Amino acid sequence: MPVLTATNYAAPFLLSNRHVNTIYPTLFRRVPPVQYVRERINTPDNDFLDLDFSRIGSRTAVVILHGLEGSANRTYVTGMVNIFNERGFDTVSMNFRGCSGECNKALRFYHSGETEDLQTVIDHISPDYDQIHLVGFSLGGNITLKYVGERGSSINRQIRSAVAISVPVDLHDSSSELEKRHNTIYRMRFIRSLGEKLIEKARYYPNDISLDGLSAIRNFREFDDRYTAPLHGFKDAPDYWKQSSSVFYLSGIAIPTLLINALDDPFLGKGSYPYNAAASNPHFHFETPEEGGHVGFATFSDKYYWSEKRAWQFISQYS
Repeated sequence: MPVLTATNYAAPFLLSNRHVNTIYPTLFRRVPPVQYVRERINTPDNDFLDLDFSRIGSRTAVVILHGLEGSANRTYVTGMVNIFNERGFDTVSMNFRGCSGECNKALRFYHSGETEDLQTVIDHISPDYDQIHLVGFSLGGNITLKYVGERGSSINRQIRSAVAISVPVDLHDSSSELEKRHNTIYRMRFIRSLGEKLIEKARYYPNDISLDGLSAIRNFREFDDRYTAPLHGFKDAPDYWKQSSSVFYLSGIAIPTLLINALDDPFLGKGSYPYNAAASNPHFHFETPEEGGHVGFATFSDKYYWSEKRAWQFISQYS
């Protein structure tokens, strides 16, 4: 029964508050620079994806997926790049559509359940590697888990393991959690950033995107109902959440996969702690540190954060 309760992460005293552990890495962490080589690849629908490679000459690659409104340059991504490069693996940091610093070409953007773009990346890099591992954060973690669960036992044999960190596996539940008062700053920051991309996109598609009322949107239910769902072929926000939530795909996971969700994560409600799924699937491991915040797990005593060392520890078993 791979529900891992004996975790060894304890937040430093100054970061024991869940919001501090969430915010501190974004504002104050300094990570050694990564020498990325960017490669643009085409998608089947005539759009593009920008991939940031950090190669050391390995035949094993770790594909890293960032969170909502992140990019390959976020410190939680570059921290993961550094530990895997140092220990002998290439990395491929995937920028979702519109997240690489340039507006993507298609009307659509990226969303929490978009696994076909990840498949495009896997297809592109698989001729160059004997082994591939996946690491996803938050939204990218949901995509990772959904991708692995969807493919089941038919998954590309080069993909040996996956790690997902701070993941809202139940999107409806997470949306409700983010509507709570203590999450106002995070919620409005995300909606403002998404709104800025909509404004830019509307310059190219003025007949398809209406900005009327955009400034009045205050939560993800309104935003996903108005924009995310129709732009990506869903009926409404609940339909988008149901079809895209990885919690419904966990039973299909057939390779070693680790989900790490801190019990104090301010973004996650009860639906994002899938104990039963882990208890019933020998391939799906679920670890719940008492502390860690959202994509936090900060430490002062080591150049690598606990989540980075834990991801390396897990993946190295299967490489």
